[in-house]
Amino acid sequence: MTIVEIGLPKRLVEFTLDGESVRVPEGATILDACTAVGKSIPTLCYGDTLKPANACRVCMVEVEGSRTLVPSCSRKVEPGMVVRTDSERTQHSRKLVLELLGSATDLSTTPHVDEWMSACGADPSRFGPDAETKLQPTTVDNPLYVRDYGKCIMCYKCVDACGDQWQNSFAISVAGRGFDAHISTEFATPLPDSACVYCGNCIEVCPTGALSFKREHDKREDGTWDESKQTRTTTVCTFCGVGCNLTLHVQDNEIVKVTSPHDSTVTHGNLCIKGRFGWQHVQNR
Repeated sequence: MTIVEIGLPKRLVEFTLDGESVRVPEGATILDACTAVGKSIPTLCYGDTLKPANACRVCMVEVEGSRTLVPSCSRKVEPGMVVRTDSERTQHSRKLVLELLGSATDLSTTPHVDEWMSACGADPSRFGPDAETKLQPTTVDNPLYVRDYGKCIMCYKCVDACGDQWQNSFAISVAGRGFDAHISTEFATPLPDSACVYCGNCIEVCPTGALSFKREHDKREDGTWDESKQTRTTTVCTFCGVGCNLTLHVQDNEIVKVTSPHDSTVTHGNLCIKGRFGWQHVQNR
């Protein structure tokens, strides 16, 4: 039996996870439990600083007695629950979802997606060229970050981060319906004319690279982006007295992007425009 301690003391809930008895604090999700015991569940729309959106359907698992598969990112553990994360049914669902996403979206910059597809035998090419989404031009309308909606899977994380869950700028939202649904600024105005404050918190939560730093985009375009050569150094932002933590991503002695630790009690992964983008002066030699 595995006993998992998460956060402050709470009443423990016991359930069965892939044949093993596991105890987790009350209120924990199935995904929380899987992460705590070292089981890897693929996720795309899940964000550890956001409320579950249940949009991507990649993290679905089988719960005994449930008519349908359930999203592990939002389904809370219940006493006596029997969960199977790697059954034939879950593998088939995961395979189909990844194939549909891969056939219609550019997942070339999505972390771990190749491993997930290999694990479940997904082959997006089997749907043929007719299933491919029309290529969308990359939008470069500001010097800070790039929008490549050909990589967007409509997970809503950027909308949530920009909206009432963190930034409260409400600069972007979902426009259109059905196949025409897309992320847009208000009335489709250019980003510099919108309510965007360029905090970059949408980039922080984007799972596919549809939103990326301008510097990262440029280096990917010229073939010099190499994460294996990058170092990460966490420091404190000096622009004001709040004390936000910054993680500097450095390649070839050059800062190529800045993130923030999601477990920081100050930022929870969020920054302002100065912390996220105000580092060019370091390299202006």
